[in-house]
Amino acid sequence: MNFAPLSDKMRPRNFDEFFGQEEIVGKGKILRNLIETDQLSSLIFWGPPGVGKTTLAQIIAKATKANFVSISAVMGGKDELRKAVDDAQMHLRLENKRTVLFIDEIHRWNKAQQDALLPYVEKGTVILIGATTENPSFEINGALLSRSRVFILKHLDNVDLIKIIQQALKDKDRGLGDIKIKIEKADLELLAELAGGDARTALNSLELAVKSKGRNKTEIKIVKEDIKEALQKTHLVFDKKGEEFYNLISALHKSMRGSDADAAIYWLARMLEGGADPLYIARRVLRFASEDIGMANSEAMIQANAAYDACHKIGFPECSVHLAQAVVYCAKSKKSNLLYAAYNEAKKDATETSQLGVPLHLRNAPTKFMKDIGYGKNYKYNPDFTEPIEQDYLPKELKGKKYFGK
Repeated sequence: MNFAPLSDKMRPRNFDEFFGQEEIVGKGKILRNLIETDQLSSLIFWGPPGVGKTTLAQIIAKATKANFVSISAVMGGKDELRKAVDDAQMHLRLENKRTVLFIDEIHRWNKAQQDALLPYVEKGTVILIGATTENPSFEINGALLSRSRVFILKHLDNVDLIKIIQQALKDKDRGLGDIKIKIEKADLELLAELAGGDARTALNSLELAVKSKGRNKTEIKIVKEDIKEALQKTHLVFDKKGEEFYNLISALHKSMRGSDADAAIYWLARMLEGGADPLYIARRVLRFASEDIGMANSEAMIQANAAYDACHKIGFPECSVHLAQAVVYCAKSKKSNLLYAAYNEAKKDATETSQLGVPLHLRNAPTKFMKDIGYGKNYKYNPDFTEPIEQDYLPKELKGKKYFGK
């Protein structure tokens, strides 16, 4: 155990030691109730690395009265699954005891491997807990997914990460509490910030920074440079209020709007190399493609969506070039905000006229009674006409209103 990384040594053993994910494991929340009442059904934990997926599975292992078996999808396959199922059937037959089967990185199992698991989940031979960093709807067998409850785990916020780091600094049995370590509040916050919501990264980087100082000192002082070196990241400040972060995304957005591809790719690189989430940037570029380009070049949305898909599939740093392609394409494209303006004007009218009914000729008429009272009456089915037809599609109070292409 002495050789295990700090993140493993400090892995929470119960909910009192677990920080973050309050939306799903806070007191009174559904997942915590299922665990504490031993009423588990099959679960999928979906979230980025270091947010507590495996830890939650191990807390379940301690809390449940069921037999607990863990398989890594990277290392294990059908043989490991078959042995786990055989053991589960034995426990069920001899002890009337259920088995919780935890499969880490379940998305790495191919369709055939997942299909092999399905019958045992269906029959209740095992209760599945799968952990994945990938979107389950893309990576997990649909039938398996439909029999599981998906819980989404989010990046840990800085407050929770600081609590986790402080716990490790104080714990004398498992953590670094037997060493006198001095670290300023600002540097502690920097460590949490640069860890990017990943507790594993935060703890292992702290441990590396401490080890690099040696243990033959009465006091070890950890400063900003130690943290940056341990994380192997350049220090790009995203302050607590997010001002610098939003300044950077604003600069990227306005550079694309101003058709300056060079500036746009520079601000993109500043964000990515500083640790910004590529998917966040991809979402902003996708929004830009319709908000600032729109019908001036409808291909821009396709390019931006393809970049988002690439970020999802391959992650950083490989996806940086795909984002760069989308950013440069959007910067060089013709611009138009007609769609943005049109929707905002329509939204204003929609909120102010929500009492207006749908014109009778546009209403759906699935029953004879509805037809008898005029629903759908005199509606002209456009494909039946070769010539243009006159027909109103707005409430009479808004007749002739133009939102797009005035």
